[in-house]
Amino acid sequence: MSARETAPGGRRLVYGLAAVLFAVAVVLAVARVGEQAGRLSDWQALALGITQGLTELLPISSSGHLILVPWIGNWHYLETHQSFNKTFDVALHLGTLVAVILYFWADVVRYVGAWFRSVGHRAIRDNDERLAWYILAGTVPAALAGALGESTIESRLGQPWQIAIFLSVFGLLLWIADRQPEERSIERLRFGTVFLIGISQILALMPGVSRSGITITTGRFAKLDRDSAARFSFLLLIPIVFGAVLYKGVKHMVLHSLPAGSTGPFVVGTLAAAAVGLVAIDFLLGYVRRHDYTPFVVYRLIAAAVIVLIVVSGWRHATF
Repeated sequence: MSARETAPGGRRLVYGLAAVLFAVAVVLAVARVGEQAGRLSDWQALALGITQGLTELLPISSSGHLILVPWIGNWHYLETHQSFNKTFDVALHLGTLVAVILYFWADVVRYVGAWFRSVGHRAIRDNDERLAWYILAGTVPAALAGALGESTIESRLGQPWQIAIFLSVFGLLLWIADRQPEERSIERLRFGTVFLIGISQILALMPGVSRSGITITTGRFAKLDRDSAARFSFLLLIPIVFGAVLYKGVKHMVLHSLPAGSTGPFVVGTLAAAAVGLVAIDFLLGYVRRHDYTPFVVYRLIAAAVIVLIVVSGWRHATF
């Protein structure tokens, strides 16, 4: 499947595969397969998998929502069991990584092949080879920042009041950026734009900003058309999330044993994230070919306002 306009047969395949994956996740959750009493339940994992699939790929912040859902639901297990939380986060991101690779499989093959061709003849000879290098270059800044700043991010960011601020501020930035004219396609990307998009991904390490949101915002400020801004954002997701899954997987799952009671929630969350992610990609690409990003901006502002109201009402604390 390609990131370009999806043919009817391709769309049926996307939604059929998503339906199968989601059905399996629900059946496992109903049967409570692999879960243990007092730990994260399969139903909670299903809810978080759905959240990850939707919010990783739409410009509304997955990391923020993965904090807010347990906060609103008053689930404390992930908050108080960091080893489980970190490994479960790997599972959820693996799910959305699978969704993006499946949906963009034709482009993955195309640009990986182009990159190896370019390395082989030690030159950049066409647009595919240029874009392959651009994807790699756009990945490096956030990858380095994530690896070096992981502990700082975990200890100082991610409080509900911070998420409310980031949702609203970066939502308004997306709205302003989306007022720019659509003058450039993905084939007309230049290194300066790619560098700025790559740098902007660092901001997405702050829960509430949104990786897809900030990269789309930067692309629209550079006057990329909406479809190209979304496409490039999704293509950038593949190496950055693959690297994060590999790094965190080795660090938290290979070098240490899996936490008890993790099998069921991990499988359910991964399948749900992959299923919903497939639908979210197809929806967003189809939507932005004909419309602007205003509904996502409105959602971010409403979500921020709801967080404030919840805190002010005393229903939940502003911090964990």
